[in-house]
Amino acid sequence: MDRPLPAHDDEACRATARRLLHDDTIRTEDRLAGLLLLLYAQWPSAISRLTVDHIEEAGGAVRIRLGDVPVDLPEPVADLALQQVAARRSHAVLARTDSFWLFPGGQPGRPISAWAMGERLRKLGIRPAQTRSTALFQLATGLPAAVLARTLGIHITVAVKWQRAAARDWGSYAAAVASRKHP
Repeated sequence: MDRPLPAHDDEACRATARRLLHDDTIRTEDRLAGLLLLLYAQWPSAISRLTVDHIEEAGGAVRIRLGDVPVDLPEPVADLALQQVAARRSHAVLARTDSFWLFPGGQPGRPISAWAMGERLRKLGIRPAQTRSTALFQLATGLPAAVLARTLGIHITVAVKWQRAAARDWGSYAAAVASRKHP
């Protein structure tokens, strides 16, 4: 289901992102997973399959590799990613694990399931499909399709569809604004 869906309320997404960035009463792993969906349009299934090797720290920068090209993480997202690498926990085991999964699951050596990841996000008030649509729409308005595909790990045809959808909506908006009668 990588076709443009109705976008979610931008302000609601921004409010959720602010909450995840600053509310330390929410578990680090949930904050990071929610931000990966809100900011980088990652499906719960893609988030659940991330390993510690997807996060790299070099020269004072923290990067995440979602596609072919690593993306610099801004603060405090970078700090959340490093915290998750250092203290990832399995749901079945309360102690730190040596799992290479960034989001360990209930079974040793396995990541959290995509379903469980989606449920955790829904409990935070995040609706994955609509939230991803909003994130992709926003990203597609400012990035060329090739860059979008390479950095987010999505197929180029998907990136092109999103870019066309974003351009069409912006074009319609610009035409509507231009046709308004000004007093």
